[in-house]
Amino acid sequence: MALIPLATQGNYLHIYDFKVDADKIDEFVKLFNEFDYSPGNPMHKSPAQVKDGVLCQDVKDPTHFWLIAEWSDIEEHARIRKILAEELRPAFIKHIVGGKFVPAYAKIVS
Repeated sequence: MALIPLATQGNYLHIYDFKVDADKIDEFVKLFNEFDYSPGNPMHKSPAQVKDGVLCQDVKDPTHFWLIAEWSDIEEHARIRKILAEELRPAFIKHIVGGKFVPAYAKIVS
């Protein structure tokens, strides 16, 4: 097994933990990808983003998702997230149960 860590010590992970309407899962993933890979996504323009995020779907509960990415500066991530929430309002958000799309941050310590 290669001993290559998923992320670098001293950086941060943002971890979004959310559910999607059961009848809108495919539409959510489609809209998420359309926005995420578009030139209008300001997250991808920041040098503080170390690694692009991954959208993960729970194998036991297909409505449960995580979005995880590595950043060197969580304040920069929070600043850009505010732009997304208040100005850009990506269409995929409408399929998130409760409409809450706010991450927890974790410091990589080992």
